[in-house]
Amino acid sequence: MEAGNSTESALLKYKEGLGMFTQKMPEFASKFNDFTEECFKAGALTQREKQLIALGISLHAQDEYCIIYHIKGCLDQGCSEQEILEAVGVTAAFGGGASMSQGVTLVQECIRELNQMMQ
Repeated sequence: MEAGNSTESALLKYKEGLGMFTQKMPEFASKFNDFTEECFKAGALTQREKQLIALGISLHAQDEYCIIYHIKGCLDQGCSEQEILEAVGVTAAFGGGASMSQGVTLVQECIRELNQMMQ
């Protein structure tokens, strides 16, 4: 399966890498997946709020795969572009120029490409 754009390509690379890691480290991967699934379950915070938080942390950490993954999570949970960009703004308040640079480039590119994929 060939990716149609850079966002889709990154998501496929991540999925493939995770699959290989899971084959080599099944117990670790299983426990990690169980842990992250529990973390993202709705509780006092909704899943969409948790995705926005995760996006902010990903931006601050400069983790491009997580940025892409959590933008997709935000969109899947019904976040608007405005909500995502406001999360970028809050992150930039703490993460400075590095967070802002990802927000005005990678984030906007991912939103555009993921929205095109969903159509």
